[in-house]
Amino acid sequence: MSEQYFREIAVFGLGFVGLPLSLCFTLANCKVTGVDVNAALVEEINSGITYHQERYRGIPIQEILRRELARGSFKATTDPREALENVRDIIVTVGLPVVAGQPDPGPLVACLESIAQGLKPGDLVLVRSTLVPGMMREVVKPLLEKSGLQAGRDFYLGYAPERIAEGRAFEEFVTMPVVVSGINQESLEEAAELIGLITRAEIIPASSFEAAEVAKLIENISRDVNIALVNELSTVTQALGLNVFEVVRLANTHKRVKLLQPGPGVGGYCLPNAYHYLAPAARKAGLQLELMPAARRVNDAMPRRVADMVLRLLPVPPAQARVAVLGLAMKDYSSDCRFSPAVKVAEVLQESGVTVRAFDPVVPPTYPFQVDSLEKALDGAHGAVILARQQGLPPEDPTVFARFLDGAGPFVVDAKNAYPQPAARELPVRIVPL
Repeated sequence: MSEQYFREIAVFGLGFVGLPLSLCFTLANCKVTGVDVNAALVEEINSGITYHQERYRGIPIQEILRRELARGSFKATTDPREALENVRDIIVTVGLPVVAGQPDPGPLVACLESIAQGLKPGDLVLVRSTLVPGMMREVVKPLLEKSGLQAGRDFYLGYAPERIAEGRAFEEFVTMPVVVSGINQESLEEAAELIGLITRAEIIPASSFEAAEVAKLIENISRDVNIALVNELSTVTQALGLNVFEVVRLANTHKRVKLLQPGPGVGGYCLPNAYHYLAPAARKAGLQLELMPAARRVNDAMPRRVADMVLRLLPVPPAQARVAVLGLAMKDYSSDCRFSPAVKVAEVLQESGVTVRAFDPVVPPTYPFQVDSLEKALDGAHGAVILARQQGLPPEDPTVFARFLDGAGPFVVDAKNAYPQPAARELPVRIVPL
């Protein structure tokens, strides 16, 4: 190992967690090799290209990536053997896709099998993925032990689920408390020491893998349920002619109330999947969950509800209508459009016959209905729907809509409270809150 680095680390998975995590370690004077099965992604990263919307002390992740590549402190590869050869610390950030409501362990299994082929005595494997309860002990450990080594005796095995929010990754890897567990005390201590290289926050030991696994899931599920509550509340406020965002703001003045914000749905990789990771453990225990699946149904229904609001406001039949969709990311100030409710709104409108033109300045070209400017999205549209905020989107001055929207009674469905009432009532364009 080169003496100029504290440690050499292999990070498996270079997505929205793995890439900023890798760069956090390089900023702490470690040398990192990132591994991903996506050859095109690896090529982009090694060319200094990423679409992540992350910053460290005001410096964009793109600049950090190019600097660390030039220093030689970071590189990406598709070859696990290259990454594992000289390291003692291995971090796994590969997730579990949910397909038809069922977690798919396939990508994680393939990752762990590749690690097992290069695992050495004294190595630490630290898993940071969100898992189905029991998976560390019942899946991860046996797969790694295919190496012929025993966890807790020949190599260290730890679990510390990540807790970051996209857009704040660098900050939260440093400041967010970390829950850590291990197959034994020695593994927990090794994992905590590695995490301690980048965090200044409290490192909290869990008594078992299972406690850490469930704690991570309930963190996400609690937000999913909270958002479902206010999304369902918005049906009531709409029927009463009230603004749901105002009602939430007023309720939150109570010192023991902390409602989240309603919106067009819940997207991304974490919150929508968390219940589906917990459900197998509940079924295995013979339990029938009630509240959590109900919350999922409420949030899953939101994109169609928002699309139906747009359809009701159209001054012409859907087949003759054009609608501007503003924002495609799964949440504000993100380039991540995985499981995005905004995309589902656009798709429902298209299925209804509407011509959709969508603009998001940071989501890479992915969908046939995307256009590359706000003007192209709005020009000649009968209405618009605001589904995510980005820098400059939606326009600060809502009178801009009047210059582009066409026909009688142009409207903007505001699902993000970009233009709070009552000021919106004085505009030349009708602003309709969620």
